Amino acid sequence: MTGIKRINYPALGEVNAPYVHAVKQDKTLYISGLTAFGSVAQKGSLAEQAEVIFQQLHNIAAAENITLSALIKVTIFITSFEDIDALRTVLFHHYGDNLPASSLVEVSRLFSPDLKIEIEAIMAL
Repeated sequence: MTGIKRINYPALGEVNAPYVHAVKQDKTLYISGLTAFGSVAQKGSLAEQAEVIFQQLHNIAAAENITLSALIKVTIFITSFEDIDALRTVLFHHYGDNLPASSLVEVSRLFSPDLKIEIEAIMAL
């Protein structure tokens, strides 16, 4: 297919599974689920893990010469709604006035038992 580019971003580290960090199709960037796996926040709180994920999103946006204002859709998977207020604080901080469409889903577990949150996103280019 033409117009499709599969991208791994060096700032996010090496991918050791059958996926890429993102797929660019025309003026849309589809970002795979991001977690705090391998970071100092891996065993941290939901908010700490969310901050690491948003740093990854900032890194991707910078590599594409855009900002997080280009977020058009996020899907957030969390293992518990217990810390939802702390998560909302992180989200409002990073979104500012540019709120994306969003889904929030509670799941029983992510791929590592330490992980409390995973975020996948779509950005406009």
